[in-house]
Amino acid sequence: MKNIYEIAKKAGIKEEYVIPYGKDKAKIDLSIRDELKNNPDGKLVLVTAITPTKAGEGKTTTSIALHDGLNYIGINSMLCLREPSLGPVFGLKGGATGGGKVSVIPSEDINLHFTGDLHALTSSINLIAAVIDNHIFQGNELRIDPEHILWKRALDMNDRALRSVTVMQDEKKGTPRHEEFVITVASELMAIFCLAKDEEDFRNRVNNIIVALNYDGEPVRLKDLKISNAIMKLMRQALNPNLVQTMEGNPAFIHGGPFANIAHGCNSLIATKLALKLAPIVVTEAGFGADLGAEKFLDIKCRVGDLHPDAVVMVATIRALKLHGGQAYEDLDNENIEALLKGTCNLKHHMETIAKYHVPCVICINHFASDTEKETEALKKWCSDNGYEYAFCSGFADGAKGCVDLAKLVKKTLDTKPSNYAPLYDVNLPIKEKIEIICREVYGAGEVVFQPEALEQIAKYEEMGFAKTPVCIAKTPLSITDNPKIQGAPQGFTITVKEIRLSAGANFIVALTGSIMTMPGLPKVPAAVKMEDE
Repeated sequence: MKNIYEIAKKAGIKEEYVIPYGKDKAKIDLSIRDELKNNPDGKLVLVTAITPTKAGEGKTTTSIALHDGLNYIGINSMLCLREPSLGPVFGLKGGATGGGKVSVIPSEDINLHFTGDLHALTSSINLIAAVIDNHIFQGNELRIDPEHILWKRALDMNDRALRSVTVMQDEKKGTPRHEEFVITVASELMAIFCLAKDEEDFRNRVNNIIVALNYDGEPVRLKDLKISNAIMKLMRQALNPNLVQTMEGNPAFIHGGPFANIAHGCNSLIATKLALKLAPIVVTEAGFGADLGAEKFLDIKCRVGDLHPDAVVMVATIRALKLHGGQAYEDLDNENIEALLKGTCNLKHHMETIAKYHVPCVICINHFASDTEKETEALKKWCSDNGYEYAFCSGFADGAKGCVDLAKLVKKTLDTKPSNYAPLYDVNLPIKEKIEIICREVYGAGEVVFQPEALEQIAKYEEMGFAKTPVCIAKTPLSITDNPKIQGAPQGFTITVKEIRLSAGANFIVALTGSIMTMPGLPKVPAAVKMEDE
């Protein structure tokens, strides 16, 4: 592992802007932007994936491998990833720093406390909640209606017991009420953290958060509580991007980490825009499959940040495609060309989705040892027959050398295929229509059913002046439908929108579909238990 000052130098960052957190990680002082403001922006490459399966697709691993591969062939690039949440780290997925020979390091630090950003966010979220309840307790000058407090407490941990709790239970001057926690990475404050252009924008968005309604049904904003200075003090260091390195010594920003099935699933805009000023090519990723992370990256982050993505890499594996084709998980090591070709419907669906944004897209097939020669040839032929450019990647086993073909393909795409990026929908359309467009065009739904409560909430938020905002749909990541058990690429199904939430500071509407939860639970055998064997 190289000293972080050496990594900063490689990234073009002067020592005076490096705030070290030990020898192997640092924050970068945002005053560097004044020095870089006249630099041209580099080209932006998004790494996304097919619908996730138990077989694993390796989207983060591919992002790291592509970054290392580009540097290996002599092209300076920068990598922008999200910070892992402790929920998945101790829950189902374990760590989120890549794998094999393509990881970001120090992996354990990044997966756990890192530089304290998630702690700062959790503390800020809960400070807001505490101040709201204290304001009511101390006389309630703002006439906050305890039955219409919109702000949720948070914890950066999977804990289903906190989905429904009672607060103020034994408080004589308080009225007991139902409350729910969200996981930190699903909170509006995390979304604001990752969509803010700078510190001033962050403060303005924080002040705009609607924390509750008063007894007249009017919004109470965070600025009314007069605590934005306290929030800024808690978040001051967190707003600076985190610099680490890959195992091959290439620089990487890891900053911000909203979930993509609940929130918008992209790293911070601050880190991405800084990276674009530092490198000719910036590689980034968006959470889960293209129906979630990529859609939100292209319809929310790029729109808000005035970004122009130049290429997309769609990650798939033969194993995952066989699962989408109906092969049992226990049989994935067995050759099954029929299931493989049947499962390509999911890959094709996501490729067609990206085409609607008019951004060039190539396919990356992550190689597994169990992939047979016949399966590999069958997938190559399918890609060629459908006019898709592709490359196989073995970065996990071979490091940067295993990603040379993908790096060359991405470079060729950037050089020869211009991007005509445009968002999928007009942000000025009514909320209901924007939701329907995403469900039809991205998911393939035939009908969108809105529960009465959702329709009432849409009417209220439009009346409050929030009609002209992007839409962030909360949906299961395990299917393009709102049913996690349905794999492949069904068409014409029904999606149910059960609730609409307003994120006024983030400036988007959140539509909750199916049985999606904003506080995940732990699996039967959590990753935390599996760590006992390490």
